[in-house]
Parts: sequence; structure tokens; C-alpha cells
Amino acid sequence: MSLNTAHTNGGVLLHSGECIILFCDNVSMEFHGQEQAEFIGKKQGRLYLTTHRMIFNAKDQKERMQSFSFPFVTLSEVGVEQPIFGANFLGGKCRAQPNGNWIGECKFKLKFKSGGAIEFATALQRAALMAQRNGPPNDAPPPYTPPTSEWYPAQPSAYQPPPTGYYGWMPPTNVFPDVPPGNTVFVTDSPPPYPGIHPYACGPPQQGPGGAMGQPGAPGWANPSYNGQPMSQDAKATADAQNAYYDPSRPQCAYVPPPEYYESPPAYTKKYQ
Repeated sequence: MSLNTAHTNGGVLLHSGECIILFCDNVSMEFHGQEQAEFIGKKQGRLYLTTHRMIFNAKDQKERMQSFSFPFVTLSEVGVEQPIFGANFLGGKCRAQPNGNWIGECKFKLKFKSGGAIEFATALQRAALMAQRNGPPNDAPPPYTPPTSEWYPAQPSAYQPPPTGYYGWMPPTNVFPDVPPGNTVFVTDSPPPYPGIHPYACGPPQQGPGGAMGQPGAPGWANPSYNGQPMSQDAKATADAQNAYYDPSRPQCAYVPPPEYYESPPAYTKKYQ
């Protein structure tokens, strides 16, 4: 998770091959557990769920926290609280990435002023479950790597869901029908330093001023299989996410279980000939 690295020119900055799944233009965010000035106070802004992470961008250009990046591998204890009095909110815990402009961990609370907290949280869980199958289990977030190329406007495919969805899953665009305003989505040639849903989740690599974007096999690109399991396992991940989301014994709460990549990988046993 990195601070003030996902914005430029008044808009959001994406990695090569990263695409926006959902966009919400009316959220507020609060942080707890950090004394760093950027985390203090309630922040108003926009929220993006991408194929690799969640991104918050502030609307106030004077805000110390202009952007905050939540790669799936940095999140834990994410869930939706449904208080009897007051609006639902999405909360959780996040860990800092090395070189991400802050250290440690913090808790966050996201309020959706126009509704949709449960739908957004469900989509976040599904995306995280699919993404974690494209990278090895890891107990620590990978270091943040600043883009090494210039940025330029993203093509529309970067914020338009594919017609067939993601492995048969259609994001709840009926709840979040808006798309980012014009000239506010930008992209670099640098690939994401963490796994995503799939390298071609938003279509084939685009061509930018710096050359072909996100060539398969480059660092940060997701592999088409993990531990020998075909990508069809992702369909099971989406079903598991749906079945695991609600706790009937606590109907006032809805939970997003921690991603599986917080678990230790199975022991490796070498077989000798």
C-alpha cells in the first residue's frame, strides 16, 4: 500500500495492463492508527476498484493525501458494518509497502454517500480472490516501484468492463454506473508490482507513446496458471466469495474474509529418483 503514488494531473494513475472495474465518485474515508499528517482528518474523494488494487483519490487539491493505493496483497480484516443507525461502511486493515511513503499498518473506514457499500465490498473480495491465484502466497507486500516511464491518457478499454465480464463474473455496474470523468485516467508503461485478475482482463496490451504496454512475462504480470492449476479455478473463487460473504448468525454485519495469500504455502517435499 502506497501513499500519494496513484494520481497525476488531477486524475488517477494506472499501471500498464491495469483496468478499472468499478468507480464511485462520492465517498469519504477515515484512517486510524497512524500519526502521520497525511492520515489525519476525514477525506472526500473518488474510489476505484481495479484489476490489481483499490485506489482512493482526494477531490481537494489541498489535501495532504492526494491518493492512496490498496493492492489486494496489503488488505486484511475487510468487511462491511451495517449499524442500526447510520449508513453502512466498508472497513479493514492495510499494511504499508516498502518504499510506499509510509510505514506500519492502519485501519480505514470508507463511507459510500450514495450507497453500495455491500456491493463494492463483494466485488472487492471477488477481485482479490481471483488475483491471489495469479501470484505466490506472500507474508509481506512487495516493495512499491515508481513508474519509470512517462504517463499518458488511457484508452477507454481501461475503464470499460469487457462484454463477457471477468471469468463469467459481471461487476455490479448497475449500482455503480458512472465512469471516471474525461481526461482523468492516465497510464504508464510500468507493469504492476503485484498480482492482478489476469494480464488480459481488459483486453490485449495497448500501444502508448513509449511502445507496447505490459508485455506478457514482464515483472508484475500475472501468470495464466498458479501451482499447475488452470485459470478455470477462478470461477470457483467467485462462487466461494459469494457463499462466504454473509454470516447468518450476525445479520447486521457482512464480512469479506482475509485473502488466502496470508496463509503459509504448503510444505515442499523433494522427490528423489
